Amino acid sequence: MSARADMRVPARIFADDEILDEIADDLSLEQLQNVATLPGVVGAAIAMPDIHQGYGFPVGGVAATELPDGVVSPGGVGYDINCGVRLLALPLLESELGDRREALVHEISRSVPAGAGKRGVLHLRGTSLDDVLRDGPRALPNVRAEDIERTESEGRLEGADPSAVSERAHVRGRDQLGTMGSGNHFVEVQAVEEVLDAGAADAYGLREGQVTMLIHSGSRGLGHQVCTDYVRLMDGRLASYRIHLPDRQLACAPASSPEGRQYLGAMAAAANFAWANRQAIADGVRRAIAVVLGQDVAERTHQVYDVAHNVAKVEEHGGMRVCVHRKGATRAFPAGSEEIPEAYRDVGQPVFIPGSMGTASFVLAGEPGSMERSFGTTCHGAGRRLSRTAARKRIHGNELRRELEARGIVVRCPSPKGLAEEAPFAYKDVDRVVRVVEQAGLARRVARLVPLGVVKG
Repeated sequence: MSARADMRVPARIFADDEILDEIADDLSLEQLQNVATLPGVVGAAIAMPDIHQGYGFPVGGVAATELPDGVVSPGGVGYDINCGVRLLALPLLESELGDRREALVHEISRSVPAGAGKRGVLHLRGTSLDDVLRDGPRALPNVRAEDIERTESEGRLEGADPSAVSERAHVRGRDQLGTMGSGNHFVEVQAVEEVLDAGAADAYGLREGQVTMLIHSGSRGLGHQVCTDYVRLMDGRLASYRIHLPDRQLACAPASSPEGRQYLGAMAAAANFAWANRQAIADGVRRAIAVVLGQDVAERTHQVYDVAHNVAKVEEHGGMRVCVHRKGATRAFPAGSEEIPEAYRDVGQPVFIPGSMGTASFVLAGEPGSMERSFGTTCHGAGRRLSRTAARKRIHGNELRRELEARGIVVRCPSPKGLAEEAPFAYKDVDRVVRVVEQAGLARRVARLVPLGVVKG
């Protein structure tokens, strides 16, 4: 890939030769070049090793624009605003879980609605939903203070504006708190197979053999509608700001413009909704734990952290105030940052990298190199290597279920089609992806987790 004349900054890719070969077949690198043309972009347009083609921006892409006049682009956040991951750690080992594994997975599938169009257990109306959009999980009943503390931005972005969220978005989100959704969203029961950084693992409350729960979900239909609304609005205003784009999917507006401010307010509201959604899912998981393993185990199940990987945030980098777009990319601040919980400041921010339901996931810790090279960011997962359609052509969901269960992985999924789309072979090698970001100094490995059971949307 060579530079184009219209690029305002270079494109930077974190990858090895094998990963470069895997991403050469889609349009993700061309999309990265397009991102480098955005007004106000600074540093570089950055691709993580899990990069693949997305809407406008590639998934696994990072870009920062200088404020106040650099642009904000909804495509740089994506349709699932604040899709992210939350890790819970149980006070027992895999050996102690024993033959209760299947019962636990089944009970989680009862407690956490999964699949398209499912309604949540929290039915909010009117101003109650706006409270969630303003305050995130703080607006929910009986939330643990430690859960709030151990959530990125404490689960609340400043400047959230419920009035910037359309009525249609309100309607779509009203009954969706506590729901997983479909696609690649999941709740996975895991075990810590290996601790790779004992100091950080101890700070995070993780030990070898321990049972954990990884939750992956986002802002559901509400966030999707916010993105839809503002892509349409900004696309219609490009000419008025004399913005010329190589791809209209990059529709954007100056962050200081009325459209830019409205989007940032609506996006923050959707992000707060997503944190509340993962909080409600975590509460459902704890209820399932109480049913199968006992109330005492549920009460002692602690939250390690919750981190977003689809969001735009105003931050300071290199003496500049910038809007950092992270689309399929995870904040990874190093030790010493005041933006991470005090309990973790000596070791760095926790980062969670899901692989697939048949492979490992990783806990990482942010490293100083992320601040120097990637606006405090690392990858967010293994990254797709096959489209959903291509995956379905290779295997049927029921066949995949049998293969996984033959390996001891309990599976609950309402859709065989959706299960096939998320087959492990559809994803890159997560061990390879994680090695790339570790070698680049963006984040270091803390623990390797392996699946015991999964509930998928």
